[in-house]
Amino acid sequence: MEFQGASFQNLGNWLLRLAKLDLSVFDDVKDEVAATLPAITVVLAASFLAGLGSWLWWIQQDFGPGVDSKTFEVFFKSLILGGIFQSALWFLWVYVAAMVLSRGFRASADINQMVRTMGLAFAPMAISVLMVIRVLTVPFGVIGIAATLLLSHVAIQATTTAESRQVVLANAVGFVVFAIVLGILANISEVYNFGGLAPGLFFFNLNP
Repeated sequence: MEFQGASFQNLGNWLLRLAKLDLSVFDDVKDEVAATLPAITVVLAASFLAGLGSWLWWIQQDFGPGVDSKTFEVFFKSLILGGIFQSALWFLWVYVAAMVLSRGFRASADINQMVRTMGLAFAPMAISVLMVIRVLTVPFGVIGIAATLLLSHVAIQATTTAESRQVVLANAVGFVVFAIVLGILANISEVYNFGGLAPGLFFFNLNP
């Protein structure tokens, strides 16, 4: 327990280094077994913050009579369920990327190391909470996703001997699966045909 607690104490330092673009942090985290739970915590926190951003965006909108009755529904679907689904799909992203590397390219791919490094790399998704700023909703949503995707490439590269282009492809395939399923969830149990069971920018159904 003390060992795990120390890793949570280190989490702040790891995130600060990441914010400073000290990408060597991934080399330190990958072999830190006790960093697994803190890394997963980052994914959960970032996912729920993304859901918070889309929910706060919603409560600012004026969709006419009855919109207030939908506020809790959006809170539950985008923030609670959306945060849970996105976190679960992140594991699928990691798994798919690992399988592409190990089975597709026959490269080394330690999925436990990838969970630790890619978990930390998921932190920028928390930027999506700034979607509450109405005039910058889309930019902040895109920035959060793009930064997460880019850092995930570096995170994977730190754990494998695969070539950079192979890492790009593995990461892209994992992300595409992640994004497609979230896109499908955005069309499920929609509120006003606007969005469904997904957080942040993924909440929105762009094809009503």
